Amino acid sequence: MKAPMTTTDFDARAATWDDDPAKVERAQAVADEIVRRVPLARTMRALEYGCGTGLLSFMLRPRLGDITLADVSDGMLAVAARKIAAANDASMRAVKLDLLSDPVPEPRFDLVFSLMTLHHIPDTAAILGRFRAALGEPGILCIADLDAEDGSFHGAGFDGHLGFDRTELAAKARRAGFATVEFSTAYVMTKPVGGEQRTFPIFLMVARTAP
Repeated sequence: MKAPMTTTDFDARAATWDDDPAKVERAQAVADEIVRRVPLARTMRALEYGCGTGLLSFMLRPRLGDITLADVSDGMLAVAARKIAAANDASMRAVKLDLLSDPVPEPRFDLVFSLMTLHHIPDTAAILGRFRAALGEPGILCIADLDAEDGSFHGAGFDGHLGFDRTELAAKARRAGFATVEFSTAYVMTKPVGGEQRTFPIFLMVARTAP
């Protein structure tokens, strides 16, 4: 991940991340869509990958059991850890984890979810395989990210994925070992690009290890 959003950039922005109403609204919309699409339960062990400050995890917290919040940004993890400490929640923890290089955590999870993380990970097929390995049987993966776009979302210099084609991503998920893959539109972002307001749909992909 290079310019304009490096790990250092995320570290620098962590302290004020939750102050942006648009980010809070986006996370809430995705949380609501996950609740609609997935039968959550307080017995479920969950992993949020690319958790940032933990906005999505805290929104889903009342419906889940144990939650591991994982990221590679020390700044984001520090904010998430402070929020967990303030909540005095022994069932949440913030950990530094890169699933492409670190061992898969044990025990396995019932649910893995992420928001706007996949387009920053160079090898989509590899990370989907690692998500599959991190899930038990049965397990559910929820990925919220950008539909394919023309590069306007991040602008010049971004070397991540320009969103995803849903059909192509579904095929990669199935090759990674997921039995069923479904998509819905969780949210539509609006942001200024070149002096005009542009819209960017965000999908929710729900992939299950068993039919």
